[in-house]
Amino acid sequence: MELIDPSSPDGPSSPDDHEETVRPGPWWRHALWVAGITVLGVGAGWAGAFFRIGPEEYGLPSAAPGEIWPYLLAWTASGLAVAAVLRAVAARVPVYAVGRIAAVLTALGTRVSLGWRPEAPVLAAMAAAALTVAAIWCAMALRSPSRGDRERRVASSA
Repeated sequence: MELIDPSSPDGPSSPDDHEETVRPGPWWRHALWVAGITVLGVGAGWAGAFFRIGPEEYGLPSAAPGEIWPYLLAWTASGLAVAAVLRAVAARVPVYAVGRIAAVLTALGTRVSLGWRPEAPVLAAMAAAALTVAAIWCAMALRSPSRGDRERRVASSA
């Protein structure tokens, strides 16, 4: 689900590639990545809304009838914010599964919104929750030392 990282000189199939790496590069690559992950997340959520998940009594219903564009636009904006926060931190410190987290949060929010069609305050709370999860994910990456730093510290102390 991770888009190819254009800043990787070895390509996506390198054995030395780590999922948790710093992703430097020009701002336009970051913006393109954010847009791509958002489109992927909203598209997956929209595609998932075409069928019911689980039994009739308590499952996730398929897309409710009515206008879908306000929900797709709301989750596009939310997905852009989530992906931008994650990518901005990943450009400075190693963050695990940046693309997957952004795409899953966006797809999940889109899917749930299209199934239940919440009112605007609930939709805003869902978007705020997705952004909060992304911020917590970034805070954990900022607080914990990367694997490479730990390995270097262990090697230098031995």
